[in-house]
Parts: sequence; C-alpha cells; structure tokens
Amino acid sequence: MPPVKDTELYRHILGITSPWTVEKVDLDAKALKIDVHLGHGEGLRWNCPECQKPCGLHDHADERIWRHLDSCQFLTFVHARVPRVKCREHGVRLVGVPWAEPGSRFTLLFEALAIAVLKEASISGAAKLLGLSWDEAHGIMHRAVEGGLEARDELDLKVIGVDEKSVGHGPRFFTMVYDHVGRRVVHIADGRGKESLESFFEQLEPHQLARIKAMAMDMSKAFIAVAEEALPAPEDMIVFDRFHVMKAMNEAVDAVRREENNALVRTGDRSLVGTMHLLRYAAENLPERYEARLESLKSSKLRTARAWAIKELLRDLWRCQDLKEAEALWAKWYGWAARSQLEPVKKVATMVKNHLTGILAYYKHRITNALAEGTNSKIEWIKNTGRGYRNWNNLKTAILFHCGGLKLEKVSLRPA
Repeated sequence: MPPVKDTELYRHILGITSPWTVEKVDLDAKALKIDVHLGHGEGLRWNCPECQKPCGLHDHADERIWRHLDSCQFLTFVHARVPRVKCREHGVRLVGVPWAEPGSRFTLLFEALAIAVLKEASISGAAKLLGLSWDEAHGIMHRAVEGGLEARDELDLKVIGVDEKSVGHGPRFFTMVYDHVGRRVVHIADGRGKESLESFFEQLEPHQLARIKAMAMDMSKAFIAVAEEALPAPEDMIVFDRFHVMKAMNEAVDAVRREENNALVRTGDRSLVGTMHLLRYAAENLPERYEARLESLKSSKLRTARAWAIKELLRDLWRCQDLKEAEALWAKWYGWAARSQLEPVKKVATMVKNHLTGILAYYKHRITNALAEGTNSKIEWIKNTGRGYRNWNNLKTAILFHCGGLKLEKVSLRPA
C-alpha cells in the first residue's frame, strides 16, 4: 500500500472537512515543529457568524495560527487565512472555523486535552505540562466555564444552600449558592451583603423559585432578609445550619476558657493552659492523647468544664429521632445555658432561641450546609495552587471550573 500523503494524514488528524483542505505540511526537525497550512476553494459562500445567513466573501484576515495536539514530540500548529464576510445586517464579520472556538489560539482538541489536565492539576502545573503560559492556561479555563454556563440547562433547584467564603485579605468575601441535589456551586458573587444574594434570586423565574423546597444558611441578617423576600414560604423553607450554631457555641466556650485561664495563671494555676484545641473537639472525635486531660477537666468545678458540657449537649439537638424529642432537648439545654452564669454561653442561648424555628426546621428537611463546608477545602486548594489569580474574577472562574458541575469540553479526545 502506498504511503498516505502528509496532507491526507493531517486532514484526518484534524478532522478537516469541506470546504477546508490541507494544502501543505511543513516539518522542521531541528525545531521539533510541524506546521499544517489550510485553505479553501474559490467562489464559496460563508455564513455570517451572527445570523448564520450565507454571504459572499469580503476578504481574508491575516494568517492566524492555532496550537494543536503534539504529533509525537513535535509541536503542531495550524495555519489559515480566515474569510471575512460582509453581512447586510451585521457588517463585516470573521467567519467561524470548525477546528477552534472564536478568539482562541488553540484547536478544540488541544483545549479538550488542556481541560482534562486542568481538572487534575493546578493552573501552574497544567501550564508547565502543556508548555503554556499561566495566562494561556487560564484563558482555556475561562472559555470552558463561559461555554459551560451558556450550555447549562435551566436551573432546577429543589434544595439550596448559601454560605459566605473568606477568600482574601482585607477581608474579602464571596457569597456562594450551592445546589444540594446536584452537589455543585451554581452562583458566586462578590461580598456578603444583601446584593450578593439578591443577584442569585434575580436570575430565577417564578416557576424556578416555586420548585425550591428548602434553603440552608447561616443567621446573617442580610441573607435572612433576602430569603424572606424571595422565597414563597420562607418560614417553612429556611434551615439555619448547625455548623454556624456550633461555631458560635465553640467561640463561647473559648471565651469562657480565656477569661478563666487568665485568672488562674495569675494565681499560678496552669490547668487550662494549652486546652483550647482539645475543647473544640466533639467528645467522640477526641484524639487519644487528649483523653486523660479532658477527663480531668470534666471532673473539675471549672467554669470552662461547664461551658464545654453545655456545648456537648447542644450538639445532641441534631441527633434526636424527631421534632418532638428535639423540642424537649432544646428546653432542657436552654434552661441550663440561660442559668449558667456564663455570659458568652447565655448570648448563644439567646441567639438560638431567636432563631429556633429555622434551627428546628432541620427535622422537616434534614439538610445542613455540609456540602458548603466540604467545598471550602477544595476552594482552599484552588487558591493555594493558583500561584496568584491576579483578580477575583479569575478565582471565581476557577471555582466554577472545579465545583460548578459544568459540561466543559466541546469535543471529546476519544474518537467517535
């Protein structure tokens, strides 16, 4: 069998179809580079990229070059002068090409490979593996997210969560909305005020809002105000997340410990020194090395021991069999906390009482913002491996790339 011509080989490799043809293939063995030159026939009509109406050829843009998948060790580049048409409605426009996205300097197949690598590695690591600059790698990520958002089906949300995430110094915050069923981030906005959450609800139609059954959130006054205005029945739908309740309780225990420790140290008693971390553990998660010290603390008459015990009883509020049992436990816990004579603990008791309906709504919907807390660790990885995102929009793009559940690839690396 005679050898396949280079032009025919690269026509198959690139998937080039009429009216485009491979006119020439140049190999530079010294530079380890292959240049594939494309052309097209004469007298053709081309579709306007805006309205898709066929138009006559106006002229050609200057030659453009696209990076393609390497041919063995050889860098491979596609060259073409792309036609421009003059549409009656849209004026002079550059036509689209089947091997690349508009504005991209990479073929679709190369971008598919880059997306696959970016899913598994940091931007810096992917750029190094692919021989790209950081900006080129992030540009591929950005186009993938834009395309994924455009192709995303209408949001069909039944259970959502909202959380604020600290992402920078100053401090800088994002508000993120999660789809609990799809386990994905569906919205990111700057800040943590009313506007940041309103921007999510503003994009939903009434029928989409009607599908939402529950919303897990913290006790932010701004978030509560927006949810009460946007949700059809907020009193039955808002679930105040246990993570934020227990975070406040842990902070109260720590405040009691600090005050008591300072007083004890002044008398030479160091029994509370170094206990901050062990007091934050749940009893069942306590490392073995802390067990003896915690047992000693629990048997003491210290105010800190009492605060810790009140904290542990509060954790049981989410372990009851049903709402009736939870209400009984709440009454027991509140009575103890309110009479504790521990001001930080009493403040938490008041907070819980004021938000009790939303806290006990857990027993109707059985949801928490655990998805948000799990996603936060992935976002930390994204931040730490980005080697600098230059601006916050770049970080938002990276979060949606890794956590948005988007369809990112336009083509498959696997042949059909």
